[in-house]
This record gives sequence, C-alpha cells and structure tokens, in this order.
Amino acid sequence: METSPSPSPKPSLLYHQISVLLLTFSAYASFHASRKPPSIVKPALAPDPSTNSPGWSPFGGASGPHRLGELDLAFLSSYSVGMYLAGHAADRLNLRRFLALGMLLSGLSTIAFGLGFFFGIHRLAFFMAVQIAGGLVQSIGWPCVVSVVGNWFGKSRRGLIMGVWNSHTSFGNILGSVLASSVLEFGWGWSFVIPGVLIIVVGFFVLGFLVVDPRDAGFELEVPVMEVEMSDGVADLGNGEEVGLLEDGVKLDSAPAKAIGFVEAWRLPGVAPFAFCLFFSKLVAYTFLYWLPFYIRHTAVAGQQLSHKTAGMLSTIFDVGGVLGGISAGFISDRLDARAVTSIIFLVCSIPALVIYRIYGSISMYFNISLMFLSGYFVNGPYALITTAVAADLGTQDSIKGNSRALATVTAIIDGTGSVGAALGPLLTGYISTNGWDSVFLMLILSTSLAIMFLIHLAKAEIQAK
Repeated sequence: METSPSPSPKPSLLYHQISVLLLTFSAYASFHASRKPPSIVKPALAPDPSTNSPGWSPFGGASGPHRLGELDLAFLSSYSVGMYLAGHAADRLNLRRFLALGMLLSGLSTIAFGLGFFFGIHRLAFFMAVQIAGGLVQSIGWPCVVSVVGNWFGKSRRGLIMGVWNSHTSFGNILGSVLASSVLEFGWGWSFVIPGVLIIVVGFFVLGFLVVDPRDAGFELEVPVMEVEMSDGVADLGNGEEVGLLEDGVKLDSAPAKAIGFVEAWRLPGVAPFAFCLFFSKLVAYTFLYWLPFYIRHTAVAGQQLSHKTAGMLSTIFDVGGVLGGISAGFISDRLDARAVTSIIFLVCSIPALVIYRIYGSISMYFNISLMFLSGYFVNGPYALITTAVAADLGTQDSIKGNSRALATVTAIIDGTGSVGAALGPLLTGYISTNGWDSVFLMLILSTSLAIMFLIHLAKAEIQAK
C-alpha cells in the first residue's frame, strides 16, 4: 500500500526574516548604486583646466558647476515630492509589486541619462527631464523596504538590526562608485548603463521572492506584528507572556488596519523634530554623496592632482566609514534606549571631524583616507539611525497602537523632509564652491548645528526618563 508523501516542512520564521533582510538590502543597495553615477561623472562633464577639457555641453564653461548643481536639484526635489506620494501609496498597494515597479522604472531612467552620451545629446532640458523622472520613481524604494523590514522585526533589537541592514546605503554607494568609475574611461554613458541594468535585474528577484508580511507566509499573531519581538517561532510580548505563531489557515483578526492620514502622521509625537533634524543631516550627507569625487579631483593631495577614476574610487572611503557609523549608532541607541541622545552625540562629533578633514586632508593620502573615513562615520551615523530605527519606532508607537499601515507614511514624511535638505545641499554647493571650498564646509557645519538644535528637547526628555 502506497503512502502519500509527507508535505515538505514550512520554512521557519528565521528563514523568512533572513530572506527579507537580504532581498531588501540588495534592493536598496541597487537603488543607491544607480544614484551614484552623477557624482562620479561630474569631473568628466565639467571643464577641467588641468587637461584643458571643455567638458560636456551644456555643463561646460564657467557656469558648469551651477548647471551640475541644478541637475542635482532636479533629481532630489522630485525625489522629495515623490517620497510623500510614494509613502501614501505604499500603505495602500501591494508592496512587492510596487517596489519591483519602482526598481524597473529607476533602472530605465538611469540608462536614459547615459544614452545622452551615446546619442550626443547636449540639451539641458533632456537631462533635467530624465533627472526629474528618475527622482520620482526612485522615491518608491525607501517607504517600501522600511515597511517590509518593519513588518518582520520587533522593537527591542531594531536599532542594531536596522543599523546593520542600513549599510545597504553605503554599500550601494560603494558599488555604484566602483562600477561607474571602472567603465568611465570607455565613455561616461557606460557609468549609467551598468548600474541601471543592475537595479532592473535585482528588481526581478524582488518580484519573484520577496514576502512582505509574516501573514503572507502563514504566520499569524494575536497582537500586531510590529509590537512583538519574535524568536524561534514564538512572539515575546515583553511582559513575560508568549504567544505562538499560528499555522496556516488559523485566522485571529484578519481585518486590515486603516491607513493613517498624512496630517495625522505629522502630528505624531517626535515625527516633526526628527524630520527637520534629518533635513539638515541629509543636506550634509548628500553634499558628500554628490560632490565628494569632484572635491577630491579639484583638491591636490600631497601636492598632486588625482585622476577622475582615482577620485571616484577614493570617495568610497567616506561610505566605508558610513557603514560602521550606521551600525554603531544603531547599537549604541539600543543599549542606551535613547535615539535622540545617540544622534546628538554623532552630530556633535561630526563638526570637528569635518573641520579637521578640510584643514589636514590634503597633507597626504594617509591623512586624506583616515579623515575621510572619520567624517563618514560621524556624518552617516545619525542619518542612518533616523531613516531606519527612528522612523520604524515613530511609525509603530503606542499612540497609534502599532498600526503597521502608518509605517510607510511616517517613513515617507521623515525621509521626504530630509530629501528636501538633500536637494538643497548639492544645489548650494554648486554655487558656493565657486567662491572656495571653505565656504562649503562652513555651510555643512552650520547645517549640522541646526540638526542638533531640533533634537535637544527630545534628548532632554530621554535623559529625564532615565
């Protein structure tokens, strides 16, 4: 008598959590890799007196840096507007399909910019239109990946987990820099085509394998997913009780939570202060993201001018420091249970780091690398913490009873506001840099000081609560 084969065991919760982390990490790393080419090709597009290169019209001539700054503004301003819209939509649409669509369109927009080289396009309107479209579709990524990760992980270790996971930003920057720099000698168009193809390929993996919610894999909880800490198939409620994850077919409360309104999300405690802090923090971080290779190329190190390729490769050191800074900020904030205090510590330390890098970074390659690493560590630490663990905390706080349908909206508000600052920083740098880089670093220090001011009240409350 033949027996029917036993069904294959269902993948464990830990398996799904690791899968989600890897897929969302790869997805957002590819987003950032596709954003990096503009900063790498800036030296090739702008006029270069050292080689008598006129640059690529319409970015040649004395107004070249201004046009490049305006190009950054076109992308980042549309990105910030798109972030608010994408966050609102992400709480209402299928996250897997929405994220995959954003990756496909982002890849096509990146490739479209590179086609300007192959077809000899010299119209500013073309490049501006591509950047505006690219900013809108790139904004889809962040609310989606944060919501997915937030659905699968509880609060107690969120700072460390998301600190490690958020290294996708720096990893993507490094990957994009290496890819774009390695093919720059064959023509700057290839620096856009390769990262564009990469994000499209990763998008197909996301579409095929990403599970956005534990309930989609057959795990059901008696309390909202975001309010528990899950380990080995058991959910710890934080009060000594444990509730098992239910098997397929067992439903407790399948009624979907109502998505929170945009204005209501702004009024949640802590959202506005952290959003405006991120405005200035992201202004500093994105100024480095978009202008650091240009700065290195036009600032002699040990009396020598570096090549376009070397400047692009060297700029990755800033992102390497950012990886460790984000992980450290997440770990410290978990141990202190104080997100605002941790952010202020890193912001305060970043001010002398920037000053020292500007003054002593050109002495030798050793000083340049060491101080660039240190600057990346302190600049990216609070930026990484606020956009991940802080956003997830605020989007699932007690005042909204852990409503996961608020997470994408709150995330979009915080990162969207930060993206306005990200748009402003590179634009101002394009104009201010013509008067000298000391003025640019002064702008960065003032921005960091303002970021600190917005968190002082919250930091005091955290200290008093201890």
